[in-house]
Amino acid sequence: MIKKIQLSIIGCGDISGAYLTASKIFSNIEIVACADIKMETAKLKATEYNLKAMTVDELLADEQIQIVLNLTTPQAHSKINVKALNAGKHVYCEKPLAVEKNDGKKVVALAKEKGLLVGCAPDTFLGGGHQTCRKLIDDGVIGKPIAGTAFMMLHGHESWHPNPGFYYLKGGGPMLDMGPYYLTALINMLGPVRRVSASTSITFKERIATSEKRSGERLPVETPTHIAGTMDFHCGAVITIVTSFDVWYHSNHFIEIHGTDGSIQVPDPNYFGGPVKICRAGNESWEEVPLSHGYTDNMRSIGVADMALAIQQKSINRCNGYMAYHVLEVMHAFLESSESGKHILIESTCERPDMLPLNLARGQLIV
Repeated sequence: MIKKIQLSIIGCGDISGAYLTASKIFSNIEIVACADIKMETAKLKATEYNLKAMTVDELLADEQIQIVLNLTTPQAHSKINVKALNAGKHVYCEKPLAVEKNDGKKVVALAKEKGLLVGCAPDTFLGGGHQTCRKLIDDGVIGKPIAGTAFMMLHGHESWHPNPGFYYLKGGGPMLDMGPYYLTALINMLGPVRRVSASTSITFKERIATSEKRSGERLPVETPTHIAGTMDFHCGAVITIVTSFDVWYHSNHFIEIHGTDGSIQVPDPNYFGGPVKICRAGNESWEEVPLSHGYTDNMRSIGVADMALAIQQKSINRCNGYMAYHVLEVMHAFLESSESGKHILIESTCERPDMLPLNLARGQLIV
């Protein structure tokens, strides 16, 4: 029997429900408590999911809790990460790891100093769709990857999100908001990024919220809302990426990787499943291939479960802090490249996470 590791949540917003629901699938973790800046919010979530509502300080002082699941807003990520690590807790954070590069670097260094693990979303690359793509590439089905494209384009969140303002402030924007899904998926398949070049723009100086609770509210825009660039990977592949909050509609595929012997269509990296298609050299049409791995539904918390397993096995977790910091540095490089008009060399690196084993039973991460 694998002993359950106890977790607690700090930040009881909308995404916490997805973690709380999916965490019940895994036999090695148990979320037992929650905290929020508003105690009433924590109490409501605790009642809904049979948890203990606590203050942040009470939660961090509880010796039974080994992992803090940090689901606060991006601007609070690094502060909570540091508090949790200083309290002797491993910490798993929603994306991004931090808003500023220096803060992200401090989190990773502090964890190393204290012998603790840092984890960071997204964990969608552990889903069956993306694990299948990784296996196909590793098996040489499309040959050596040489090029690719990635598109995340929509018209912002002000029409539906209950609190859309922070998406347009410093630390927000389409790259820091959605970039982690796309960059992590690409790093899983191709490895780390060597350099970045980009152009950015702010199309609208302010946004008008039309969501029910914020209708009519004017939202100032402080960060680029359209980012187009290229990434040179250490493996030799050159990937074009566009992230935008300025586009009403488009028909580009989420991610495509092109190799010397064929191409692969990668499913939406915001999700765990989705169809995987390949086109082999000499063909002119896509063919859908069976998925090699499971976990295709909303499995937010699989990264936390993998982290708990790594704690028990004294190994490195797949959604680790080194990869999360590398993603953070790459995202900032797009903005820095546009401002400077130069290529930006990426100083950090990371390893591709190990693939999940084949033939896993639901709720398990090892055969």
